[in-house]
Amino acid sequence: MKFSQANLLAYIRAWLRMPLALKSMQARLDQMTFELGCVQTRLSENAPFPRGCEFQVFSQAGDDGLIQHLVRTVPIAQHIFVEFGVQNYVESNTRFLLLKDNWSGLVMDGSPEHIDYIRRAPIHYRHDLQAVCAFIKTSNINRLLEEHLPGRTIGLLSIDIDGNDYWIWQAIQAVEPALVITEYNYRFGPSWAVTVPYQEDFVRTKAHYSNIYYGASLKALWFLARQKGYDLVCCNSYGNNAFWVRKDLRPASLPALTAEEAYCAGKFRESLDRKGNGAYLNPAQELELLRSLPLVEIPET
Repeated sequence: MKFSQANLLAYIRAWLRMPLALKSMQARLDQMTFELGCVQTRLSENAPFPRGCEFQVFSQAGDDGLIQHLVRTVPIAQHIFVEFGVQNYVESNTRFLLLKDNWSGLVMDGSPEHIDYIRRAPIHYRHDLQAVCAFIKTSNINRLLEEHLPGRTIGLLSIDIDGNDYWIWQAIQAVEPALVITEYNYRFGPSWAVTVPYQEDFVRTKAHYSNIYYGASLKALWFLARQKGYDLVCCNSYGNNAFWVRKDLRPASLPALTAEEAYCAGKFRESLDRKGNGAYLNPAQELELLRSLPLVEIPET
């Protein structure tokens, strides 16, 4: 195909405008996603909890819908959230809460690139959102919370760092959230109280080639929650997140559950072989592999 000089210039101009056009399309797609989430919120207002309330806007699974039900049901004094392990915050548990309900928030991630992405995004300057670059450890989590929050009382804490989740929640003393969301490793089952040992520089992708050696079981987190004054009210049906409500705030409409009652097995595959390819292990094979690795059993207290 031959181009005249005029056609060639028009083609170059169109090519140069493409990033702006793509950015505009992404903004419109995000707005449509948000508006659909608002519709889903209204449709689920009288739905049975938890399964009838699950829907996904920006969360990995149906957590957005579960959060909307909980913030309507639980009396929350301070509309402030903390979430860490957010990567670039495009997929997260609190993004819809920030946009729809205008909560204030603190998000943290260990990647400077991810935090820079958040700080340059419109969501950062249009909302009361702090984005802090920090690799979360038991030795720094309370200092970080005290430095960036106005007080101890917050509405929601979401912990998802694919590793030391149990130990970080155990260490947190600086805040008293009304709601807590924790990731659990469903492969440990509903009744085995166990976690990976604390390792300050733990990174899931480096800890073991299998990619499934991380985090804590639901039962271990349930024991910890009892110590910290929280009740388990549900797990998402995807099988990776548990939802906890502070005992003194939990309404009668949200029954406290045991780990066995709330447990959901994961519906996803993540295991890898030594070459980094999908291993597609069955549950028994995954559990056998995990039992061969260092683990800490959590006693009932």
